[in-house]
Parts: sequence; structure tokens; C-alpha cells
Amino acid sequence: MGSLPSPPPPTSPEASLSRYRVYTSFCRREPGPDSNWIECYSPAENSWDYVSQIPGVTENHVLKDFAMASVGDSVYIIGGRLCRKQQAPSAAGSDDFLQVNVEIISTVIRYNIGSNQWSACAPLNLARYDFACTVSDNKIYVAGGQSTLSSARGTSATEVYDTSLDEWTILPNMNYLRYKCVGVTWEGKIHVIGGFAERGDMDKIVPYVDRSSAEVYNIQSGKWDLVTRMWQLDVPPNQIVALSDRLFSSGDCLNAWKGHIEAYDGKLNLWYIIDGSQLNISRTPIQRFFLTMAPVKTHLYFLSGHRTERSSSSTKVMVHVFDTSATEGRWKSQEPVEDEGEKELCSHCCVVQLPL
Repeated sequence: MGSLPSPPPPTSPEASLSRYRVYTSFCRREPGPDSNWIECYSPAENSWDYVSQIPGVTENHVLKDFAMASVGDSVYIIGGRLCRKQQAPSAAGSDDFLQVNVEIISTVIRYNIGSNQWSACAPLNLARYDFACTVSDNKIYVAGGQSTLSSARGTSATEVYDTSLDEWTILPNMNYLRYKCVGVTWEGKIHVIGGFAERGDMDKIVPYVDRSSAEVYNIQSGKWDLVTRMWQLDVPPNQIVALSDRLFSSGDCLNAWKGHIEAYDGKLNLWYIIDGSQLNISRTPIQRFFLTMAPVKTHLYFLSGHRTERSSSSTKVMVHVFDTSATEGRWKSQEPVEDEGEKELCSHCCVVQLPL
């Protein structure tokens, strides 16, 4: 009798992650020739690679509060606030620096991972920063944000970018003016959650601010619906991601990490702490520079940068991984990496799944 063929070896967790990359944008805290750049994190290898400078940003300037979005093998840099970095007038000889606003931009540029090339895309219809951004069906949706440097009010304007046509289309306005809101695609709809929100009736400006509400856009009907108390905090969220049909949050814009992870229950319209998600990731470092969260398969990757000593001028980048599908031992901490200089996060990361 012939022998049966041996079963294929089981796929290792690292192999199943080999097609995923997390792209993140940084800048230096101090002025200098290096403005914005992009780095790439490989979950399978726990390695960081420098990718490219973001073109069009001149020396001693930095682009902040823009959106990074990925579609296919491309990463898009959308809008943002251009700032000039300079030393504080009263801090000669010190390391205190100011960011002076220059302009709000409508520029959209695309980085092709395969060709390692940048190209210009059709600009936004409305220049904006601190806005919600999410991807659905290879289209990029943006909503809210601030469109002027002279006012603290947000905008209710929304638009969508068709990556195949290189074209932005204006959508119906949201019910509220919003900025520092968070965008996420969930259950086939566009969700714009929290932010600094107020009614848009210019003839009757009221002080009522509903920062805990959300707006939900039905792509089929082309209408926005208001969902009250979806965020349940007065402080806007830091980041919300969708993974395995659930929404996850790490914290708010004032406290990016609360020591645990929260998930959203759509039926009860409330957030709850996930069992086993408590982790003190600020136990050793003295100061955290940044934290961003990336959904990869069934895992949440928390990428954080820290200063470990008061006199240190380097950044220790730490990666903590939470397995949403496990019942025990849900956290795993990767070996940290140390970089020279203090770097800041300029936009939340985006995840790219490379083609086979």
C-alpha cells in the first residue's frame, strides 16, 4: 500500500502576518531639514523601516493633523495643517519650540508601495485638518474638520474620493459642525464619532455641544443619521478601529491610553472594558510621545514612543499586541527599538495588505 501524503505543516502566526504592513508618519520635535517622513512596521518581523520623506514640505516646516489612508498598494496623505517650527522667543538656548500655523491645505498625494513613487492626486474640495477619514469599497470618505485658522468652529462638509477615477465628490452635509472627530467604517456604513460638535444654525448659535454623538452615513440612501451618546464622553476619542465586526477604542484625545481596551456594544449603545485587556504600558518610560493603534487580522497593535530618561534625547518605540480572539494570555509585548532624537506622530497609522 502506498503511504498517505503528509499533511502540510501548520502556518505560523508570523507567516500569516507576512503580507501586512503598518505605515506611520513622523516628524522631529525640533526644527531642522527633516520635515515629515513615513516609516513602515512589519508585524511578522517586528521591524521598522524608513520609507520616504513626504514631498512638498520645506525645511523647518511640518504637516500635522492630516489623514493617512490606504487603498490597495497605495497610501494617501490627505489635507492637513502646515506649520512652521521655531524656537520659543523666551527660550533662547533651551529646547522649547513653537509650531506656528501657516495654512490649511487641500493637497492629496499618493505613495505607491510597489514602485516607491509619489504622485499628485485631485485635491479636496475643501481644505481641512482634524477631520474624520475612513475607507469603504476602495473609496475614501472625509467628513468634518476645521477649514479656517481664524475660527474654532468645525465644518459639516463631507466628500468622497474615488481612487479609480481620481475624483472627489461632495456629499450631503452632516447634521453638526464637527472637528477632531473619528471616522470608521462599520456594518457597511460610514461612522463619524464624537469630536467638538455644535449645531450649524448661524442665526442662532447656541452653546450646546454634543461631543458624545455620532453621525452615520448610509451609502445606499445618501443620508446622514444622528446617533446620540454613541461615544459617551465629553472628550473626543483618540482613535477607533473596526476589527472582526467590532469597534475598539484605546482612549480619548487627552488620554490616548487608559490602561485597558474598550469595545462598543451596538445593541446597548455603550462601551465596555474587554476582559483581560488591562495593561500598564507606561510603567517604565517617563514620558509618552505618541500612541497609535493598528488592526491586523484578529490583533490590535499598539505602537507607542517614549522617553525613558529625563535627559534622554532618543525615542524608545514599543509595540504591544492584543489578541481579540484569545481568552487567556491576550497580550504580547515585542522587543522595543530605540531611535535617535525625539519624534512626534503626525497622523494615525494605516494598515496595508500587500498583494500575493
